[in-house]
Amino acid sequence: MPDSQTVSAEPAAPAEPERKAARTPTWWVWLAAWPVTAVFVLSNAATPLYVLWQRDIGFSKGTLTVVFACYIVGLLGSLLVSGVVSDRLGRGPVLLPALALALAACAIFATATTVAALIVARLFAGIAVGAVVSAGMAAVTEVAGPERKRLAALLASSAMVLGAGLGPLLAGLLSETLPAPTVTVFAVEAVLLATAVLVVLRMPVGRPASPGKGAWVRVPGVPRGNGIHLALGIAVFAPGITATSFVLSLGPTLLTELLGTTSRIVSGGMAFVMFLAATGVQFAVRKLSRRTILTTGASSTTLSMAALIAAVHASSAALLVASALLAGAGQGMGQLGGLSLLNSTVPAQRLAEANAALNAGGYLPAGLLPVSTGYVMDAVGLPTGATAFGAVLAGLAVVGGVVVRVRRG
Repeated sequence: MPDSQTVSAEPAAPAEPERKAARTPTWWVWLAAWPVTAVFVLSNAATPLYVLWQRDIGFSKGTLTVVFACYIVGLLGSLLVSGVVSDRLGRGPVLLPALALALAACAIFATATTVAALIVARLFAGIAVGAVVSAGMAAVTEVAGPERKRLAALLASSAMVLGAGLGPLLAGLLSETLPAPTVTVFAVEAVLLATAVLVVLRMPVGRPASPGKGAWVRVPGVPRGNGIHLALGIAVFAPGITATSFVLSLGPTLLTELLGTTSRIVSGGMAFVMFLAATGVQFAVRKLSRRTILTTGASSTTLSMAALIAAVHASSAALLVASALLAGAGQGMGQLGGLSLLNSTVPAQRLAEANAALNAGGYLPAGLLPVSTGYVMDAVGLPTGATAFGAVLAGLAVVGGVVVRVRRG
């Protein structure tokens, strides 16, 4: 059956009142995505530095994944409220406090000497990220206006993965080449966040016309009739972002224990190319049908896990990098497909909440599976733990691709 009769079809968007954002210059649409990028730089900036903290503080792989997962806890908690508040009060009242928390996280990371400090910093970073994936991405769509929704989805999604890749690259380079590595890395990130504050203060978005209904704190959802679009996005996005989360949390450990390298530039570079792939693939496939984007994303994640298993057993750097690249592509396509479906069908007054729902569905397994794998590795060894993770996630990706493929309507 042709794509025009499947989920790739351009659904009719609900009628919306004309907004000033429709007349905003295109350069503002690009600039509106900067706060998303700046906060996501923070989200992964700690990745190459974990080996330093492990050496100086002393903690296991299991503890490392718990520190990583505290970011997911903060993010999921933020998603319970940030989308609803943004849709009711506006984008700025959510984004400005989030940027303040991100700046606080930078200060804590820069001075951390205990696991507790790392946990608090990761928690603050997660809360900030939860706000920008709901309110920040919705702000990009609002600035773009009704006629540029597909561009808005592309820029918002690309801003997220580009920032996620720049964080570990900058951290790796700065920490290897400049003194006081953790202080330097997070001082630079604080400057980036300060520029994002300026963008939010000048961003051409208004206050919502309607205050909305229902509880202020709730599990994010979508309007009736949009559940299938949300489910299809999560089916592919969740395995993809879980794969990239594994690379971020345990990638440096894999490089150290299997391949014998402790270079923070190498570990940061691997994360960067993973998210560079996630960014580039979105621009490459942006004109394809949504169904094709989603099924290709599921296939990429499946291949990523096959490459991961092979890399672990062959101690192959090339296969590990290939796994990271395929994971990035899988996340990028799942994210773009999911956001595009929501942007085209969900009314503006529920869009931030819908974005929160998509990310909640993706980040929940992205927190649980890598943490479980970290403790499995401590118990049974790295090759067995990584193999189990790869097999489970590949299975989930296959199921997601099949669901998208067979869905009609």
